[in-house]
Amino acid sequence: MLTFTITHQDHCRRLESYLRTLMPTSPFGYARKLIKSGAAKQNGSLSSADILVALHDTITLKESSATITQLTPERPTLDILYEDSFILIANKPPGLPMHRTAEFEDNLVDVGHAYMIQRGTQCKLYPVNRLDRGTSGAVILAKSSSSAAIYGRQVQETGLDKLYLALVWGTPDNSGVINEPLDGKESETGYEILLAGDNCSLLAVTPISGRMHQIRRHLSTIGHPIIGDKRYGGGDMPELSGFALHSFRTALDREGAGELTVCAPLSEEILNMCEQRGIGQDLLLTTVYHLANSTI
Repeated sequence: MLTFTITHQDHCRRLESYLRTLMPTSPFGYARKLIKSGAAKQNGSLSSADILVALHDTITLKESSATITQLTPERPTLDILYEDSFILIANKPPGLPMHRTAEFEDNLVDVGHAYMIQRGTQCKLYPVNRLDRGTSGAVILAKSSSSAAIYGRQVQETGLDKLYLALVWGTPDNSGVINEPLDGKESETGYEILLAGDNCSLLAVTPISGRMHQIRRHLSTIGHPIIGDKRYGGGDMPELSGFALHSFRTALDREGAGELTVCAPLSEEILNMCEQRGIGQDLLLTTVYHLANSTI
């Protein structure tokens, strides 16, 4: 048996996504086949593709020449949390823009396109939703213009069920809802206090409406800006490539395949910032794992 131990890099990732991280060039569906056949197990037990792995979990693979051939020591340049024939959901690093904003600047779409070519998947990627340059986490990319139109309509008509994690300055008095209008339009953001550190708090944040920079602006209006968000009062933090806002959990309806929920492991930068400000990693990861499996 081949044995692997889950680290913080993969905490809260779907089991299928973890296996594809180990075997990024494997045929489409190979990881799911291993799980379904029992050749891949989680903590010694049968599992499923959608189950989330957690820190210190043990993943075992039945040793075979086919599996050994697919394993690679390096992680793929595009962190894919989920993929099917129509879309993929990527874990965007902080500080990386969605599109090119300067002539030679890296961006998620170009990085994704280059990776797909390298892997032998010929397709163009189209963002279905977007994250600010400074925000990390789950973002949906369609593999064709028609898929982008289908999922884009879903975003416009029903929205995405999204949950963010935000590390903010100070501690709000209570969990609650911010109803401050933005740009003359009704806007609503729900938040729950998860953990408190040294003059900071980790919040679970749900944008109920969808205004530009809504979470960043709303948290700033209540006096608790996101750490590192210079534009809205969060200060300049050189150790952050962006700011401490992470698109953690995304749920959507797949065409003909039912609802899907995907969680994005936290960036190294946010984990380190929490640690520096008194929020221990073990407690943090335990808390977000419970959150990933909750109904918030």
